[in-house]
Amino acid sequence: MRNSMFYTCMLFPVPRHMRNMASVCVKKSLSYVKYLKFRRILKLNCFSSTSFGVRLHSTSQIGSVTEEDGATQRGQYRGHRPTTPLQKTLLTLGSAAMAILHPDRGDMIATLGDVTAETALKQIKQKMESDPIGQQILRDQPVISTSTISIDYLGSLGDNTFGKEYWRFLTKHGFSPDARLPVHYVDDPELVYVMLRYRQCHDLFHTVLGMRPNMLGECVVKWVEAIQLGLPMCAMGALVGPIRLMPKHRQNYLTTYLPWALRNGQNGKFLMNVYFEREWERDLADLRQELGLEPPPEEPYPR
Repeated sequence: MRNSMFYTCMLFPVPRHMRNMASVCVKKSLSYVKYLKFRRILKLNCFSSTSFGVRLHSTSQIGSVTEEDGATQRGQYRGHRPTTPLQKTLLTLGSAAMAILHPDRGDMIATLGDVTAETALKQIKQKMESDPIGQQILRDQPVISTSTISIDYLGSLGDNTFGKEYWRFLTKHGFSPDARLPVHYVDDPELVYVMLRYRQCHDLFHTVLGMRPNMLGECVVKWVEAIQLGLPMCAMGALVGPIRLMPKHRQNYLTTYLPWALRNGQNGKFLMNVYFEREWERDLADLRQELGLEPPPEEPYPR
Protein backbone atom coordinates (compact mmCIF):
# COMPACT_ATOMS: atom_id res chain seq x y z
CA MET A 1 0.00 0.00 0.00
CA ARG A 2 2.78 2.41 0.91
CA ASN A 3 4.77 1.70 -2.26
CA SER A 4 1.72 2.06 -4.50
CA MET A 5 0.84 5.44 -2.94
CA PHE A 6 4.40 6.71 -3.38
CA TYR A 7 4.72 5.73 -7.04
CA THR A 8 1.22 6.97 -7.83
CA CYS A 9 2.27 10.37 -6.49
CA MET A 10 5.33 10.27 -8.71
CA LEU A 11 3.38 9.47 -11.89
CA PHE A 12 0.60 12.00 -11.55
CA PRO A 13 1.14 15.74 -10.96
CA VAL A 14 -0.06 17.26 -7.70
CA PRO A 15 -1.70 20.71 -7.85
CA ARG A 16 0.05 23.41 -5.89
CA HIS A 17 -2.87 24.04 -3.51
CA MET A 18 -2.92 20.37 -2.50
CA ARG A 19 0.78 20.04 -1.65
CA ASN A 20 0.58 20.67 2.08
CA MET A 21 -2.41 18.38 2.56
CA ALA A 22 -0.82 15.65 0.43
CA SER A 23 2.45 15.95 2.31
CA VAL A 24 0.77 15.47 5.69
CA CYS A 25 -1.21 12.46 4.49
CA VAL A 26 1.74 10.77 2.83
CA LYS A 27 4.02 11.29 5.82
CA LYS A 28 1.80 9.02 7.91
CA SER A 29 1.98 6.15 5.41
CA LEU A 30 5.52 6.25 3.96
CA SER A 31 8.95 5.48 5.28
CA TYR A 32 11.04 8.51 6.14
CA VAL A 33 13.31 8.14 3.09
CA LYS A 34 10.42 7.89 0.64
CA TYR A 35 8.65 10.76 2.37
CA LEU A 36 11.70 12.97 1.78
CA LYS A 37 11.67 11.98 -1.89
CA PHE A 38 7.98 12.82 -2.08
CA ARG A 39 8.55 16.25 -0.49
CA ARG A 40 11.34 16.97 -2.94
CA ILE A 41 9.05 16.16 -5.87
CA LEU A 42 6.37 18.48 -4.50
CA LYS A 43 8.80 21.29 -3.77
CA LEU A 44 10.58 21.27 -7.11
CA ASN A 45 7.42 20.64 -9.14
CA CYS A 46 9.57 18.67 -11.53
CA PHE A 47 6.73 17.08 -13.48
CA SER A 48 4.61 19.00 -15.97
CA SER A 49 0.88 18.97 -15.27
CA THR A 50 0.03 19.51 -18.95
CA SER A 51 1.44 16.19 -20.08
CA PHE A 52 -0.39 12.83 -20.15
CA GLY A 53 2.71 10.94 -19.09
CA VAL A 54 5.77 11.89 -17.11
CA ARG A 55 7.64 14.80 -18.71
CA LEU A 56 10.65 16.37 -17.03
CA HIS A 57 11.27 20.06 -17.41
CA SER A 58 14.43 20.90 -19.32
CA THR A 59 17.49 20.86 -17.10
CA SER A 60 18.93 23.70 -19.15
CA GLN A 61 16.74 26.06 -17.11
CA ILE A 62 18.95 25.31 -14.13
CA GLY A 63 22.40 24.49 -15.38
CA SER A 64 23.04 26.61 -18.47
CA VAL A 65 22.12 29.70 -20.42
CA THR A 66 21.12 29.79 -24.08
CA GLU A 67 22.87 32.16 -26.48
CA GLU A 68 19.72 34.26 -26.79
CA ASP A 69 19.32 34.70 -23.06
CA GLY A 70 23.02 34.87 -22.21
CA ALA A 71 23.09 38.65 -22.30
CA THR A 72 20.09 39.08 -20.04
CA GLN A 73 20.28 36.09 -17.69
CA ARG A 74 23.70 36.33 -16.16
CA GLY A 75 24.65 33.70 -13.64
CA GLN A 76 22.26 30.83 -14.35
CA TYR A 77 23.71 27.77 -12.63
CA ARG A 78 22.46 25.18 -10.21
CA GLY A 79 22.09 26.66 -6.73
CA HIS A 80 22.51 30.28 -7.85
CA ARG A 81 20.75 32.89 -5.73
CA PRO A 82 20.64 36.18 -7.70
CA THR A 83 20.98 39.32 -5.57
CA THR A 84 20.80 43.05 -6.19
CA PRO A 85 23.63 45.41 -5.15
CA LEU A 86 21.58 46.41 -2.09
CA GLN A 87 21.02 42.80 -1.12
CA LYS A 88 24.72 42.09 -1.54
CA THR A 89 25.55 45.00 0.75
CA LEU A 90 23.15 43.75 3.41
CA LEU A 91 24.48 40.20 3.09
CA THR A 92 28.03 41.49 3.40
CA LEU A 93 27.31 43.43 6.59
CA GLY A 94 25.23 40.70 8.17
CA SER A 95 27.52 37.78 7.32
CA ALA A 96 30.63 39.74 8.36
CA ALA A 97 29.11 40.54 11.75
CA MET A 98 28.07 36.92 12.30
CA ALA A 99 31.46 35.61 11.16
CA ILE A 100 33.24 37.87 13.68
CA LEU A 101 30.90 37.01 16.56
CA HIS A 102 30.64 33.31 15.70
CA PRO A 103 33.70 32.20 13.67
CA ASP A 104 32.38 28.63 13.69
CA ARG A 105 29.47 29.65 11.42
CA GLY A 106 30.76 28.22 8.17
CA ASP A 107 27.61 29.25 6.32
CA MET A 108 28.15 32.91 7.18
CA ILE A 109 31.82 32.75 6.17
CA ALA A 110 30.82 31.13 2.87
CA THR A 111 28.18 33.81 2.24
CA LEU A 112 30.66 36.59 2.99
CA GLY A 113 33.15 34.99 0.61
CA ASP A 114 30.57 34.70 -2.18
CA VAL A 115 29.18 38.24 -2.10
CA THR A 116 32.56 40.01 -1.87
CA ALA A 117 34.69 37.87 -4.16
CA GLU A 118 33.93 38.84 -7.77
CA THR A 119 36.86 41.18 -8.43
CA ALA A 120 39.36 38.89 -6.70
CA LEU A 121 37.99 35.81 -8.50
CA LYS A 122 38.59 37.46 -11.87
CA GLN A 123 42.22 38.07 -10.92
CA ILE A 124 42.62 34.50 -9.64
CA LYS A 125 41.17 33.13 -12.87
CA GLN A 126 43.59 35.26 -14.92
CA LYS A 127 46.54 33.88 -12.92
CA MET A 128 45.29 30.33 -13.45
CA GLU A 129 44.84 30.92 -17.18
CA SER A 130 48.42 32.18 -17.46
CA ASP A 131 49.84 28.96 -15.94
CA PRO A 132 49.83 25.55 -17.72
CA ILE A 133 48.72 23.66 -14.61
CA GLY A 134 46.15 26.32 -13.78
CA GLN A 135 44.76 26.02 -17.30
CA GLN A 136 44.46 22.25 -16.89
CA ILE A 137 42.65 22.64 -13.57
CA LEU A 138 40.16 25.00 -15.20
CA ARG A 139 39.64 22.52 -18.06
CA ASP A 140 39.31 19.42 -15.88
CA GLN A 141 37.43 21.16 -13.04
CA PRO A 142 38.30 18.43 -10.50
CA VAL A 143 36.10 18.20 -7.41
CA ILE A 144 37.43 17.22 -3.98
CA SER A 145 34.90 14.95 -2.27
CA THR A 146 34.60 11.43 -0.90
CA SER A 147 33.21 10.36 -4.28
CA THR A 148 36.45 11.34 -6.03
CA ILE A 149 39.00 10.70 -3.27
CA SER A 150 39.43 7.48 -1.29
CA ILE A 151 40.09 8.39 2.33
CA ASP A 152 41.24 4.82 3.02
CA TYR A 153 43.77 5.10 0.20
CA LEU A 154 45.16 8.32 1.70
CA GLY A 155 45.48 6.59 5.07
CA SER A 156 47.45 3.75 3.50
CA LEU A 157 50.17 6.03 2.11
CA GLY A 158 53.61 6.49 3.63
CA ASP A 159 54.00 8.58 6.76
CA ASN A 160 55.84 11.45 5.08
CA THR A 161 53.55 11.83 2.07
CA PHE A 162 51.27 14.75 1.39
CA GLY A 163 48.26 12.43 1.13
CA LYS A 164 48.91 10.84 4.52
CA GLU A 165 49.26 14.26 6.14
CA TYR A 166 45.92 15.33 4.62
CA TRP A 167 44.42 12.09 5.99
CA ARG A 168 45.73 12.99 9.47
CA PHE A 169 44.22 16.47 9.15
CA LEU A 170 40.81 15.03 8.28
CA THR A 171 40.70 12.17 10.76
CA LYS A 172 42.17 13.94 13.80
CA HIS A 173 39.62 16.75 13.52
CA GLY A 174 36.63 14.79 12.24
CA PHE A 175 36.50 16.67 8.94
CA SER A 176 35.16 15.52 5.59
CA PRO A 177 35.87 16.85 2.08
CA ASP A 178 32.10 16.82 1.57
CA ALA A 179 31.55 19.49 4.24
CA ARG A 180 32.46 22.42 2.00
CA LEU A 181 29.36 24.41 1.07
CA PRO A 182 28.40 25.04 -2.56
CA VAL A 183 28.62 28.47 -4.18
CA HIS A 184 25.38 30.48 -4.20
CA TYR A 185 25.98 34.23 -4.59
CA VAL A 186 28.69 34.49 -7.26
CA ASP A 187 26.88 35.87 -10.31
CA ASP A 188 29.37 35.12 -13.10
CA PRO A 189 29.13 31.41 -14.04
CA GLU A 190 32.75 31.42 -15.23
CA LEU A 191 33.90 32.30 -11.72
CA VAL A 192 31.79 29.76 -9.85
CA TYR A 193 34.29 26.92 -10.21
CA VAL A 194 37.18 29.19 -9.18
CA MET A 195 35.37 29.94 -5.91
CA LEU A 196 34.48 26.28 -5.40
CA ARG A 197 38.07 25.23 -6.07
CA TYR A 198 39.38 27.66 -3.48
CA ARG A 199 36.81 26.50 -0.94
CA GLN A 200 37.61 22.83 -1.46
CA CYS A 201 41.38 23.44 -1.40
CA HIS A 202 41.32 25.35 1.89
CA ASP A 203 42.02 22.23 3.95
CA LEU A 204 44.78 21.29 1.51
CA PHE A 205 46.34 24.72 2.12
CA HIS A 206 46.27 23.90 5.84
CA THR A 207 48.01 20.60 5.11
CA VAL A 208 50.76 21.85 2.84
CA LEU A 209 51.43 24.83 5.14
CA GLY A 210 51.39 22.59 8.24
CA MET A 211 48.75 24.56 10.15
CA ARG A 212 46.15 23.09 12.48
CA PRO A 213 42.54 24.29 12.10
CA ASN A 214 42.63 26.24 15.37
CA MET A 215 42.47 30.02 15.67
CA LEU A 216 46.23 30.44 15.34
CA GLY A 217 46.41 28.16 12.29
CA GLU A 218 43.42 29.82 10.65
CA CYS A 219 44.95 33.28 11.06
CA VAL A 220 48.17 32.10 9.43
CA VAL A 221 46.41 30.42 6.49
CA LYS A 222 44.18 33.47 6.01
CA TRP A 223 47.26 35.69 5.70
CA VAL A 224 48.72 33.45 2.99
CA GLU A 225 45.36 33.35 1.18
CA ALA A 226 44.88 37.11 1.50
CA ILE A 227 48.31 37.82 0.00
CA GLN A 228 48.02 35.31 -2.84
CA LEU A 229 44.30 35.43 -3.67
CA GLY A 230 43.20 38.90 -2.56
CA LEU A 231 39.82 37.66 -1.33
CA PRO A 232 38.24 40.23 1.03
CA MET A 233 36.95 37.49 3.32
CA CYS A 234 40.49 36.18 3.77
CA ALA A 235 41.83 39.67 4.48
CA MET A 236 39.15 40.25 7.11
CA GLY A 237 39.95 36.93 8.77
CA ALA A 238 43.68 37.73 8.79
CA LEU A 239 43.11 41.15 10.39
CA VAL A 240 40.30 40.34 12.83
CA GLY A 241 41.15 36.75 13.78
CA PRO A 242 44.22 37.54 15.93
CA ILE A 243 42.03 39.57 18.29
CA ARG A 244 40.62 36.28 19.56
CA LEU A 245 44.04 34.80 20.36
CA MET A 246 45.04 34.33 23.98
CA PRO A 247 47.95 36.53 25.15
CA LYS A 248 50.46 33.65 25.04
CA HIS A 249 49.44 32.64 21.52
CA ARG A 250 49.26 36.27 20.39
CA GLN A 251 52.90 36.83 21.30
CA ASN A 252 53.92 33.66 19.46
CA TYR A 253 51.81 34.75 16.51
CA LEU A 254 53.42 38.20 16.28
CA THR A 255 57.02 37.06 16.70
CA THR A 256 56.99 33.76 14.76
CA TYR A 257 53.85 32.87 12.82
CA LEU A 258 52.93 36.21 11.25
CA PRO A 259 56.39 36.83 9.71
CA TRP A 260 56.39 33.19 8.53
CA ALA A 261 52.96 33.63 6.89
CA LEU A 262 53.99 36.87 5.16
CA ARG A 263 57.14 35.30 3.73
CA ASN A 264 55.31 32.22 2.43
CA GLY A 265 52.45 34.23 0.99
CA GLN A 266 54.85 36.44 -0.94
CA ASN A 267 57.51 33.90 -1.93
CA GLY A 268 55.50 30.69 -2.32
CA LYS A 269 54.04 29.43 -5.57
CA PHE A 270 50.47 30.49 -6.33
CA LEU A 271 48.58 27.70 -4.57
CA MET A 272 45.57 27.78 -6.87
CA ASN A 273 47.90 26.55 -9.63
CA VAL A 274 48.76 23.36 -7.75
CA TYR A 275 47.02 20.18 -8.92
CA PHE A 276 46.90 18.75 -5.40
CA GLU A 277 45.09 15.57 -6.47
CA ARG A 278 48.26 14.49 -8.32
CA GLU A 279 50.54 15.02 -5.34
CA TRP A 280 49.14 12.54 -2.81
CA GLU A 281 52.19 10.25 -2.98
CA ARG A 282 54.75 13.07 -2.97
CA ASP A 283 57.04 13.51 0.01
CA LEU A 284 55.62 16.50 1.86
CA ALA A 285 59.02 18.10 2.46
CA ASP A 286 59.88 17.82 -1.25
CA LEU A 287 56.50 19.27 -2.23
CA ARG A 288 56.99 22.25 0.08
CA GLN A 289 60.44 22.86 -1.36
CA GLU A 290 59.08 22.76 -4.91
CA LEU A 291 56.34 25.23 -3.98
CA GLY A 292 58.80 27.59 -2.29
CA LEU A 293 57.24 27.09 1.16
CA GLU A 294 59.17 27.05 4.40
CA PRO A 295 58.62 24.20 6.87
CA PRO A 296 56.09 25.18 9.57
CA PRO A 297 57.44 26.58 12.84
CA GLU A 298 56.34 23.35 14.52
CA GLU A 299 54.99 20.02 13.31
CA PRO A 300 51.18 20.01 13.59
CA TYR A 301 50.96 16.24 14.18
CA PRO A 302 54.30 14.99 15.59
CA ARG A 303 54.82 11.28 15.12
